[in-house]
Amino acid sequence: MNTVHSDLVASAAVATRHQADMNLAKKYASQGPRYTSYPTAPQFRRDFPMQQYRDWQNSDGDHKRAPLSLYLHVPFCSDICYYCACNKIVTRKKNVAQQYLKSLQHEIILQSELVGDQRPITQMHWGGGTPTYLDHAQITELMHLLASHFRLLDKGYREYSIEIDPRTVENSTIALLKGVGFNRISLGIQDFDPLVQKTVNRVQSYPQIASLVDCIRAHNYRSLSFDLIYGLPHQDRHTMTETLGKVISLHPDRIACYNYAHLPERFSSQRAIDRLSLPEPNEKLLLHEIISHTLQDAGYLHIGMDHYVMPQDELAVAQGEGRLQRNFQGYSLHMADDLLGLGVSSISQIGDFYLQNERELDAYYQLLDAGALPVTRGCRVNDDDKLRRHIIMTLISELKLDISDCNRQFGIDFSHIFQRQLDQLAPMVADQLLEISENTISVTKRGRPFLRNICMLFDAYLGTHKGDESAPKFSATV
Repeated sequence: MNTVHSDLVASAAVATRHQADMNLAKKYASQGPRYTSYPTAPQFRRDFPMQQYRDWQNSDGDHKRAPLSLYLHVPFCSDICYYCACNKIVTRKKNVAQQYLKSLQHEIILQSELVGDQRPITQMHWGGGTPTYLDHAQITELMHLLASHFRLLDKGYREYSIEIDPRTVENSTIALLKGVGFNRISLGIQDFDPLVQKTVNRVQSYPQIASLVDCIRAHNYRSLSFDLIYGLPHQDRHTMTETLGKVISLHPDRIACYNYAHLPERFSSQRAIDRLSLPEPNEKLLLHEIISHTLQDAGYLHIGMDHYVMPQDELAVAQGEGRLQRNFQGYSLHMADDLLGLGVSSISQIGDFYLQNERELDAYYQLLDAGALPVTRGCRVNDDDKLRRHIIMTLISELKLDISDCNRQFGIDFSHIFQRQLDQLAPMVADQLLEISENTISVTKRGRPFLRNICMLFDAYLGTHKGDESAPKFSATV
């Protein structure tokens, strides 16, 4: 009898906890940036000061010798996933990859001459699209090309990662990727439910994934990450619980859970998804809460935004030591201040500049054929941008802001400059999402799902496009 009573009390407590979280999610539901940069990509302009960037790069300084991160974008996919909002080209014509490699070679040469070929590449990430659209020979060729023009490392501390569509690789691919230097792998799982997979045109079975995971473990990769998406068609609390159970059984080191943004007017592939099959707003909020509580109950730490990691993971350790950063690839160790993007649509963050390559493939080819860098958009950050970037990225990465340090570093009076923001944060303090003292703003465990809402208050560019039909459209914050 006592056991039954205890179970009922526990169930009631869980239900109360979920309801409280749901109420908060409803209260703070809005649309906003994911803050992989600040200023965010909508602020990049075609009339940015490219010559200032070139002049800075051509001047001597620490930036010619400091560590560098590389991001390389491979846009091709063999099949379309209807939910996808990435810059991708769906084709099964294998000759397109060879043409792309030829243009990449031109860009790599131009960039290594400008940025420098002696900066140690402490981090590298291949994304897409599907990087493993490239065959084994092309993967090897591309890595050799990079090694010929940049200072790649074979040190154990390096982070060289690649995104993988599990449907595109065999065990031999996993062995090859380890052999050419990758030590981290991210698998695009999204969901394990067969109906959900069929509806979004991404069918991959649990046994298929489990076999691939075994192969990755056998080759001693340092880290394995899973990408999940919630808010997809036909997802509900029951399918999500089953998917999470399968995910947890495979023990990935890191899990990223992204909120699906249905924008069919912007991404044509999403028009294949029946809007009526998407979870209702209340159900979607519940999915978020189920993910958060289930993963944390399984031992994962919610390090902020949409990422969960095991306590011993380097990201968890780095967060405690102030070495965690957020950039265009999500969370990573802060091993380099500058990020160089290569390939169509890729973004660089170097010095005081953000630069984005041409987003259309044919135009990207034309620029390189003419001997020009394919950069077509960007911006130079000003002092106010740097201050707000520090606040936003520190809150996102460290879950707290040292106000005294901010005052010293930027020569400001934080409470004077941001009095309006502090007043706007008061309801979040009352809801126990934040704790604010004279010298510190701290995000509570309860407040972590609302990081984007917190950061949005410090974004000087939000609301500047009111009434403008071309205003940027963002995903839901919760």
